[in-house]
Amino acid sequence: MLSRAVVALAVLLPLSLLTTNPAAAPANAAGEYAKHFDALRQLSIAVAEAMPPDQYAFRPHPESMNFGQLMSHIATTNYQFCAGLKDSDPPALPSPTDKDAVVKFLSDSFDYCSAVIPNLTDEQLNQPHNSPDGRLLGREILLAMYVHVAHHRGQAEIYLRDKGIRPPSYRI
Repeated sequence: MLSRAVVALAVLLPLSLLTTNPAAAPANAAGEYAKHFDALRQLSIAVAEAMPPDQYAFRPHPESMNFGQLMSHIATTNYQFCAGLKDSDPPALPSPTDKDAVVKFLSDSFDYCSAVIPNLTDEQLNQPHNSPDGRLLGREILLAMYVHVAHHRGQAEIYLRDKGIRPPSYRI
């Protein structure tokens, strides 16, 4: 878990230094996370939308999740991370299998987190909460969530390439 946080810091710290207008910087640490959350959301949904519906059952290896399961895993875990930040249980979650339902589930998970992350206080970021990775400080949960999404989205991009589909371009 600690290594995930270190990797996430190595990735996110340079991003935070890109702010050229200090007056435009968010008022608290949660604002820094929220500022980049939309890029995480947009690219993840673009990857899910890039796979044709008839390939959602594709798995590159017998032990791998299929593409739809991988996208649903990201969504489920988003809910778990963000519910933990609210010190609540995640809402009842669907088990979609077709493309439209999986993309909606993924999109809804980012909407759920979009209502949580910008409203976190510095106190909440510095307190421990439950997460899929165990009990972590709020800021560690956010880092773990960003790393988790990026890790599995990267896997999904390989699934796309295996099918001859160019993944959506990275953008921030």
